[in-house]
Amino acid sequence: MNSIHDDTCPSFEGTLEMVGRRWTGSVLQAAAQGARRFGEYRAMIDGISDRLLSQRLKELEAAGLIERTVIPTTPVQIRYQLAPDGQALVNALLPLAQWSMHRSGPRGARRVPSPA
Repeated sequence: MNSIHDDTCPSFEGTLEMVGRRWTGSVLQAAAQGARRFGEYRAMIDGISDRLLSQRLKELEAAGLIERTVIPTTPVQIRYQLAPDGQALVNALLPLAQWSMHRSGPRGARRVPSPA
């Protein structure tokens, strides 16, 4: 079994912290479905505020996981899509998502406890 070595731990911890932020998983999941405009993300992610969606998109862009494309039309359109590293992260998270679904059982019978 692979282990997390001391030299990779800070990078790993930083990635876990970023992915674990509220709504980041939902934004990545929406981005994995293709290039989207801000309003499309907002419609896909029920309950997220404009401010928080904007913040998450900026963080993911700064981390090189999301690409922002400006389309020079009137009005200007901005689209966000997964960057190659973002796609690699989503692919890496798929086993975790499958594990989580397996743990929850049929119709959420088994729940993962919330952190205290």
